[in-house]
Amino acid sequence: MSTTGSFSAAARELGCTQPAVSQQMKALESSAGTPLLIRTGREMRLTQAGEALVRHASGILAGLTAAEEEVAAIAGLRAGRVRLVSFPSGSSSLVPGALAALRAEHPGTRVSLVEAEPPRSVEMLRDGDCDIALAFRYGETGGEWDDLVVRPLLADRLIGLVPEGHRLAGAEAVGIGELADEPWIAGCPRCRRQLVEVCEASGFTPRIDFATDDYPAVIGLVGAGLGVAVLPELAMESVRRKGARTVTVEPAVEREIVALTLPDLAQVPAVAATLDQLARAAAR
Repeated sequence: MSTTGSFSAAARELGCTQPAVSQQMKALESSAGTPLLIRTGREMRLTQAGEALVRHASGILAGLTAAEEEVAAIAGLRAGRVRLVSFPSGSSSLVPGALAALRAEHPGTRVSLVEAEPPRSVEMLRDGDCDIALAFRYGETGGEWDDLVVRPLLADRLIGLVPEGHRLAGAEAVGIGELADEPWIAGCPRCRRQLVEVCEASGFTPRIDFATDDYPAVIGLVGAGLGVAVLPELAMESVRRKGARTVTVEPAVEREIVALTLPDLAQVPAVAATLDQLARAAAR
């Protein structure tokens, strides 16, 4: 209107009817609460309010266009961000392959990674501090994740660790009761609690001499002859076992490894793609 000088000329330029332009202008003036145009002879002229609106219109339209393009890029996985939190053994085993595959398939999607054990990682997800939490549990069925989308990844068996010179180092399988009198090295709090429960179910309470969240430290302490331990198989994939031997422990105990997200986030393309790649990495 400010360049064509009339409703009819504006309508031709916009490819619509003159009444439609007139109605849109009336609606705009109603919204603004003041006249935007005045008629001078056969032409229309902007009021001061109309001139102010025109000055800002190009920036508003440019901003809307930029927003539409950015949203389209995110929806099309040409852009996007995923905040991932993982427990340490997941970070060293599942995450690298998943993120490498994601980057190869969708190079515009960025993923950040921080480490935290459950339940802290799950709290971060609920607090909005991450988009996906890689977590685990030992058969708990208390409904702790009922409000979340749970993507099962794999079952991770606990493996026994004894020093190389230990009397049971060459055994194919060891009943956990056979380790009742041994000093123990325990892992993360949730794993530590599970260890105590399994041992007590077998009739003894383990004497825990050392406790550490650092799996290489657990293996190092076992290798130095300071005790025995059970660790998730996944935790030992990328760790040297110098001085320590692995044994199969009975009864078998597994932890369930999952990827968690919020229901609304599960619909975000970058989050969905990351979940898919984590599942493929677990399958490998």
